[in-house]
Amino acid sequence: MARGWLVMLLLAVGSAGHAAGQACTSTFFSALVQLIPCRPAVAPFSPAAPSEACCNAVKTLGQPCLCELVNGPPITGVDRYMAMLLPGKCTVNFQPCSSGV
Repeated sequence: MARGWLVMLLLAVGSAGHAAGQACTSTFFSALVQLIPCRPAVAPFSPAAPSEACCNAVKTLGQPCLCELVNGPPITGVDRYMAMLLPGKCTVNFQPCSSGV
């Protein structure tokens, strides 16, 4: 099922912008792929906590790329609000994303 949301995203992806004045060094697609372990934690109405693999991916990806994903095109099966909560749930000290939508 993860392939389905990736395919939908690829159809909707344009160019990603900048977050909080910093540039993301990953492409939108590669950033999304890196966060696949977070899928259960960001599905709509999911009570799942982020896994250790998810939190490691969030830390590695960094705030600018996470913000680009959160503020980018809609991603089928992903609740943006839950995605914005990942840094707090993973105890990562990121600045909040400014709303790009």
